[in-house]
Amino acid sequence: MSNMQKGRVTRGLVSVHADGGNPPDVNALVEALNKAFADFKAEHNQQLEEVKKGNADALQALKVDNINGEISRLQAAVDAANTQLAAIQMGGGAAGGDTLADAEYSGAFLAHFRKGEVQAAMNKGVADDGGYLAPVEWDRTITGRLVILSDMRQLANVVPCSGTGLTKLYNMGGTASGWVGEEDARPATATGKLKQLGFGWGEVYANPGATQQLLDDSEIDLEAWLSGEVDVEFARQEGAGFFAGDGVNKPFGILTYVTGGANAAKHPFGAIGAINSGAAAAITADGLIDLVYDLPSAFTANARFAMNRKTMGAIRKLKDTEGNYLWQPSLIAGQPSTLLGFPVQDVAAIPDVAANAIAALFGDFKQTYTVYDRKGVRVLRDPFTNKPYVHFYTTKRVGGGVHNPEPMRALKIAA
Repeated sequence: MSNMQKGRVTRGLVSVHADGGNPPDVNALVEALNKAFADFKAEHNQQLEEVKKGNADALQALKVDNINGEISRLQAAVDAANTQLAAIQMGGGAAGGDTLADAEYSGAFLAHFRKGEVQAAMNKGVADDGGYLAPVEWDRTITGRLVILSDMRQLANVVPCSGTGLTKLYNMGGTASGWVGEEDARPATATGKLKQLGFGWGEVYANPGATQQLLDDSEIDLEAWLSGEVDVEFARQEGAGFFAGDGVNKPFGILTYVTGGANAAKHPFGAIGAINSGAAAAITADGLIDLVYDLPSAFTANARFAMNRKTMGAIRKLKDTEGNYLWQPSLIAGQPSTLLGFPVQDVAAIPDVAANAIAALFGDFKQTYTVYDRKGVRVLRDPFTNKPYVHFYTTKRVGGGVHNPEPMRALKIAA
């Protein structure tokens, strides 16, 4: 009976991420992006002039949409090129060269990975709930690539932790004071109040498989294969959890803390403020400007927008009162596009523009959201469940939540 007939599809040794190789020509992409945006502005302005004259041209509108789509494609290529360059610079390992943190354990783990051998050195990495912890350099490789692939890991504060949970204390104020003379009595004053907020953990897993014959091939880079198999899956699951997770066996998503959300009342400091978009089922320039200026100036230095690529395409057509486009493309390799002078991050997990949806976030993500990483990636070798494949049940525990809602604002689309 085939694997498909069994209801189980084995991914196997499908691919290894090519993080190395020749770096892309980011400068050429940026140049093409800016040329396309110049063409877009010219054609869009012509379209607007024709509309004002009452001569709406469907072909002109189609031309503008096509150029807009090309800009989105080029911006995606620039983002991907920047990601690849970051991966090349990361070098696929931890700082300090090729030295292994524990060469004996790494060698024993590699033998177990290929053949299922269990050597005495493996006792160093026995996980509490079964399986073995991946060597430190493997753990760093997987976690390092997650930083590149996961939007929230790029934006937020990431803290390594141990244990089964984390509790943070918040000072709610209330401590009183007063003026007194030299010989006046000094009665007791009110005492400040503390509140606590807990962040639980979720477990993200992947279960890639390969035949024993492939594992026996000494030419296969098992470290690269394992990382390549699990990093995209982990990043996809984390992306959904960090933005929309309900906290049940997963992180608390940042969108759930927005006013009206499931966790709006969870934080002692209140909810993330929501700003109306200014039009029914649409985004307006005024709505975006209101969003920017509603954020306290103390948090604007490192503030940025986050929205999905479809929303970026809609915003690209917006202008201010002087006719300047609010969105501007990347001008230098390695830098993002900007909106109202602030960087824009493409985040697929944020909803599209629709009535009552949260279509964009704006603020300082590092001061708002924290990702809690429990140290260690666990790997359980399973050669029995799905013969002739050997599966590697790989897990990582991670948590997340808003530690301060004040440095963030959300754009809510009007109904």
